[in-house]
Amino acid sequence: MIELDFNNILYTVLGPGHSISEPELIKAITENASICQEVQDEREKGKHSFLDLPYQNVSKIISLANKKAELPLTGRASKKMSRQGWENFVVLGIGGSALGTITLQQALKPPFYNLLSARERKGFPRLFVLDNIDSSEFQALFKLINPQKTLFNVVSKSGETTETIASLLIVLKILKKHLGKKYHQNLIVTTDRDKGFLRKLVNKEGLLSFETPKNIEGRYAVLSPVGLVPAAFLGINIKKLLNGASVLDKYIQGVPVDKNPAYISALINFIYDRKKGKNIMVVMPYSSQLKAFAEWLRQLYPESLGKRYDLNNNEVNVGPTVLNALGVTDQHSQIQLYNEGPNNKLIVFIEIENSKDKIVIPGLFRNDESTSFLAGHSLQELMLAEKKGTEYSLIQNRRPNYTIRLKNISEETIGALLYFWELTTAYAGKLYKVNPYNQPGVETGKHATFGLMGRKGFSAGGGPASGWEKEITNTLTKNKRWVIGF
Repeated sequence: MIELDFNNILYTVLGPGHSISEPELIKAITENASICQEVQDEREKGKHSFLDLPYQNVSKIISLANKKAELPLTGRASKKMSRQGWENFVVLGIGGSALGTITLQQALKPPFYNLLSARERKGFPRLFVLDNIDSSEFQALFKLINPQKTLFNVVSKSGETTETIASLLIVLKILKKHLGKKYHQNLIVTTDRDKGFLRKLVNKEGLLSFETPKNIEGRYAVLSPVGLVPAAFLGINIKKLLNGASVLDKYIQGVPVDKNPAYISALINFIYDRKKGKNIMVVMPYSSQLKAFAEWLRQLYPESLGKRYDLNNNEVNVGPTVLNALGVTDQHSQIQLYNEGPNNKLIVFIEIENSKDKIVIPGLFRNDESTSFLAGHSLQELMLAEKKGTEYSLIQNRRPNYTIRLKNISEETIGALLYFWELTTAYAGKLYKVNPYNQPGVETGKHATFGLMGRKGFSAGGGPASGWEKEITNTLTKNKRWVIGF
């Protein structure tokens, strides 16, 4: 299903200075092997709860996604409705509440999905994800969609996410205007079971809801109702998605540590960051369908591992920077830097072995050497050749890289790939000796925003809420000498 090729980080391939020798790697695998058992032991005690998501019961989600909506269907509009009765499915969420859904839609639905007709979409609704608070995006969306024929899924683990709540308030006003008391039929809430504004709203208004799992942060929640509810409404087989993750889970529990791909990957990433001076990891899939996946990983890995303090409260300031690139597009924008710029990066390729779309390049100018060599080859062949060419150039410039190879793109392989990186991140937390499930570095900005917007109880230094505004204004006072415009 998935194969990892680590050859291009070895001394025998790269030579001295930027490689890891086999004896060095084998020693590191042995010395750190205990973390695999630690994670498993802690899992049995209720930690690392995301590892158990492949075995959840998703019958409620599937039943709801297959249920017909009771909407007023009139005239030509009725012919455009989806099999569930919805023309559109809109997710209100940010960060981990949105990136996983975007990843699943892009990987497992056809490119340009929203531009397809209802028949070409096989009756499933269009998907829109409002993961920002840009007013121009809101205005553009509501000029495009009919709110009466749109199902909104508001997603927030805490039920208090400021940006998501702001988006919801705008949507609620629109829904109540168009639907009155029946607005709740167009709304699903995914949030904490017991607390938060959204849970209180669910209980008060009798809204349909799903629970965000306890002890699972948003960036690890793609295989929970956070990602599964939108996926099911798009016709993605979520049972197969979870099955792919479970196949990897069972495989890892049955092999020795030196055959555990998530552990080896975490270890190699860690060694390059902490011992080889390569604190930037570039994730470069050779598939447009996995572009959003690289963006999902750009949140998961650094937000989990970028920490000021370790588990013993020592100030360490650790964590890799993750950049996302896209093959072959970024061969024409970033590879020059990766090959000849600072040798401070580890490149992680993702390669698709088999593509279901076979487009053959026609031989239209057989006497022209610029084009004749392409004749008869497929775009997939060209894609793989360009990946190998890039791989070769990196090796020649002694730039470490490794490849994750997917047999194909399917629910099973995507489920396994997501699970693989979540587990890799958990192992990496052990290696860095940090908590991979918190994000204290974002709290100051949140609280400052609350103070600036006048939220009760968020004041600077214990003073009135306006104290935040005064303190932030003083801190951000600009020297006009260095503000230059034209």
